[in-house]
Amino acid sequence: MTGLLMPAEWEPHEACMLAWPPYESLWGESFASVEQEYAAVVRAIAAFEPVTLLVLPGHAERVRALCGVDVTTVEIPMDDAWLRATGPIVVHGPRGRVGVDFRYNSFGERFHPYAQDDRITERLLPVLGIERRATMTVLEGGAISVDGEGTLIATEQCVLNANRNPRLGRADIEAEFEALLGVTKVIWLPYGHLAGDTDGHVDHVCQFIGPGRVLVEACGDPERPDHARLKANRAVLEASTDAAGRKLEILELPPQQKIHVHGQETVVNYMNFYIANGAVIMPLAGTDTDEEALAAAEAAFPDHQVVGVEARTLATGDAGIHCITQQLPAARTL
Repeated sequence: MTGLLMPAEWEPHEACMLAWPPYESLWGESFASVEQEYAAVVRAIAAFEPVTLLVLPGHAERVRALCGVDVTTVEIPMDDAWLRATGPIVVHGPRGRVGVDFRYNSFGERFHPYAQDDRITERLLPVLGIERRATMTVLEGGAISVDGEGTLIATEQCVLNANRNPRLGRADIEAEFEALLGVTKVIWLPYGHLAGDTDGHVDHVCQFIGPGRVLVEACGDPERPDHARLKANRAVLEASTDAAGRKLEILELPPQQKIHVHGQETVVNYMNFYIANGAVIMPLAGTDTDEEALAAAEAAFPDHQVVGVEARTLATGDAGIHCITQQLPAARTL
């Protein structure tokens, strides 16, 4: 293992970081609704840990008023609000915390412009007082899940996609994970979801929830387009061990829910939750399945309070609560 180690999401946080939706033009008539959902997520998280909001210059006072709770604001240029993809991955090192600055190319050059988003980590880390470690490797935070003990789960569909790092092979990517995140074992799932803008981020289908424990989206109806893909992922997990040699305990959440909102058909994914200090903040669809999802999450997280926040408009951006958050781990040295 190298001198850097990415902690698990359930380890103590100094704060949760989010980027506020910057432009009404990105959301159209649903902009007011998505701001309301963001504010509800901020309030839910703020009950358990401090919140730092990235906002466009000149927007801090308005955003704080919308949230209605005490938050720290950082004014910064940005193109969009997916901080899990654009923000720093803060890891522990021998001299304290280090912010790993992966390159961001807007999910494989899918959306433009993105030049400001690619510089968010570079601009934010000095404000946080955290050392920066830059790399030319493209990676979004939602594309990986770690156990804090050297194991990482990712999907081949996303991380090995040629639209991210066309000159890097699997061994090159694994070497980057080892050098920058302290990863000694990568579990490669073949698939993320068939549809969506991320090319199959792992945080839509599987997340570590404890040492040797993973939570996955249930395969659901065999007629679902993603049924065979999720079944193939589960087979990989069942055959895998983590960096410590443990077989994985696999728990399930209900499948993503198809809904209609603001004239669009979309899906709300229960898997896209955020683990805060002592709580799990989970997106809800406003369907009858929400109660089943909350109960499954409570069983999976017996030591956490599970808080559901309706995230229907957010889902129209192919996103959930995990996509818009990024934990700032509490300081410690290795």
